Amino acid sequence: MDQAEQLRNIIKEQNKKKHLARVITVTSGKGGVGKSNISVNLAIQLSRLNKRVVVLDADFGLANIEIMLGIRPEYNLADVMFRGKDLQSIITKGPEDIGFISGGSGLKELTNLDSDQVRSLVRTMYELDNIADVVIVDTGAGISKTVIDLVMSSAEVVLVATPEPTSITDAYALLKTLCRREEFDVSKTKVYMVANRTHGYKEGKELYDKLNMVVQKFLKMNMYYIGHIPSDDKLFQAVMKQQPVSVSYPNASSSRALLDIAMLLENGEDAMKEVSGKGLSGLFAKMFHPKK
Repeated sequence: MDQAEQLRNIIKEQNKKKHLARVITVTSGKGGVGKSNISVNLAIQLSRLNKRVVVLDADFGLANIEIMLGIRPEYNLADVMFRGKDLQSIITKGPEDIGFISGGSGLKELTNLDSDQVRSLVRTMYELDNIADVVIVDTGAGISKTVIDLVMSSAEVVLVATPEPTSITDAYALLKTLCRREEFDVSKTKVYMVANRTHGYKEGKELYDKLNMVVQKFLKMNMYYIGHIPSDDKLFQAVMKQQPVSVSYPNASSSRALLDIAMLLENGEDAMKEVSGKGLSGLFAKMFHPKK
């Protein structure tokens, strides 16, 4: 039995489970656009909407989430993979009762997994289906294979872009790379765009319209605009304090915008309610199942 077949058997077994977490992958074409900040604050706002939320820091080795929260976890994903820890024991409690899983800092272990370790990781990650209503996966920036695999495998993707020209072109490059993958099924993925660091609704909507026009024309796919986050001094102050802005300054303009986005994701239009997918099990199933 080869590795791919073993993975498929694991996924088939786990897909029988009834409780399935909703997986939302947050990504960006360009680094430095506020992606991890949005991941953390969306988690907090969703928790306030009575959802059990776990953030998975999938930018392995850079520890962005723990730095933003000002929390140093005792364990990270490498402890599950290589040191015998179980998944629940490495989930660190964050503000507003969110949980997060650290990808570690400066680690290279997770980039060179053998077949047994990959199977172990897949089995382990299924445990999140039983302890969370929402899993937010914070990817690295760019178009690496790991990033594209995570994005391709998600039923819901939040694409973060800023008005900076390089951010727009890099966001398009990510979507273009995604669409070129034979395994990608556009009908099973909803891509939502968030315009970050804007100077108002008009600038955010214009950013979306500009990107969506070329995406529809050349990639034949739809994006959904779910809001803008204004440039906000309070957000910068919160970052410097290593605290989420939603906690430090809940009435700041950026905090209110993030709450609006969370509410739209949770209770929005019919198009958003009809997002297909099978939780974390579905994420890994699409990653490892060959296209039929």
